[in-house]
Amino acid sequence: MSTLDEYLALKRPAFQALKAKARAPGYEPAALRAVVTVEGRSGVRRIRLRGHQILTDSPPDFVGYDLGPSSPEVALGALGSCLAHSWLIQAAVHGLPLEAVEVEVTGRLDARAGEPGHEDIRPEPQGIGFTVRLTTAASAAEIAAVEAAVDRACPILNLLRRPQAIAARVERVPPQGDPRDA
Repeated sequence: MSTLDEYLALKRPAFQALKAKARAPGYEPAALRAVVTVEGRSGVRRIRLRGHQILTDSPPDFVGYDLGPSSPEVALGALGSCLAHSWLIQAAVHGLPLEAVEVEVTGRLDARAGEPGHEDIRPEPQGIGFTVRLTTAASAAEIAAVEAAVDRACPILNLLRRPQAIAARVERVPPQGDPRDA
């Protein structure tokens, strides 16, 4: 049994317990929250998620210090991470043996977006695609069954495929001593 298979053996009962908890009376969906602050002189963005932090930055050709990935790169990474985790979950549920999982996500970002003569180019990453590489002794049919389950269950994949309305609000926080506060 590979180390990943040992992990999957633990994942299945944990997933089943999570699903049982979700069916129980009084269940509340998990609240998600990210807080992003901008570092003064550098423009670096610090993302805080629970007790974790991710630093994002721009490449040098866009006045960044390249101290972290860009936001579009983080979005592709989030998709890849979610796909990999969904494959682990569904492999555990379906008993699919895995030695390794690798997800490669690609896309393009066009800096001409919205410029005169390029109004039809959208600002979000385009041409997004992914390749999942599985090291497994499973049959093509077994892999296809798990792939269908991943396709139905992966939260970020489905968010990107089925966008939703996003509530937005901008609040002005006046600087200390701002005469407009008087």
